Amino acid sequence: MDRLKDKVAVITGGNSGVGAATAKLFAAEGATVVITARREAALQDVAREIEEKGGKVLAVATDISKPEDPEKLMQLVMDKFGKIDVLVNNAGILEEGLKPIDRFTDEDLDRIVETNQKGTMRCMRAASSRMQSGASIVNVASVAGVMGCGGAAYVSSKAAIVGITRHTALRFQAQNIRCNAVCPGTIVTPMVAGMNPANMDADMFGAMAKHSDLRAQPCMPQDVANIILFLASDESRAITGQALVTDFGSTL
Repeated sequence: MDRLKDKVAVITGGNSGVGAATAKLFAAEGATVVITARREAALQDVAREIEEKGGKVLAVATDISKPEDPEKLMQLVMDKFGKIDVLVNNAGILEEGLKPIDRFTDEDLDRIVETNQKGTMRCMRAASSRMQSGASIVNVASVAGVMGCGGAAYVSSKAAIVGITRHTALRFQAQNIRCNAVCPGTIVTPMVAGMNPANMDADMFGAMAKHSDLRAQPCMPQDVANIILFLASDESRAITGQALVTDFGSTL
């Protein structure tokens, strides 16, 4: 307990899945959590649950795909709390199906990159300029960004997150601001559950099946939240610039 006592943590995509699990865990560990997402009603549901258990939370509707929203969000946090100790970049979207490099659409690419890559980078730009020594940034990437297992547009966006994680760690190493990434395998979340198997690209799915154990158990949101907590806390103060694959060994 109290691993994040008196820290202020901003969590994007905090309305469900990994983001909601992380927000609840952070609040239980003493943090003041600022949760953001586009769907305000779902955010408020998570906020109420945290408050009912005695946690401190602020819900702010934010669309990180809009260039101005991350800056507004971080300034609001500074105005209200005076600091940003932790940023968890969890917000992200998928494409429909598993379209490979020879079949991806420009529409999918633009939409996914705008949120997954640009949105994450905008949040990092806005938060890092306001962070002090000891702060931590944790990016939720994907095993897809490390192993290539997924649709081309999604893979490219998550590989970019792995790269920008290392860049950011290098940039702020001297200031003692850390940046790491968690790269989960399949996670049981509403977003993943909403995928239609009938729309999966058969060739891409077949290639993935040859290079990974699809029988391995999936991650639950709490599994990922536990790792994010470790990377956000001072327990991992010697770790920066790392991308941790968390997939129960399915891609070994």
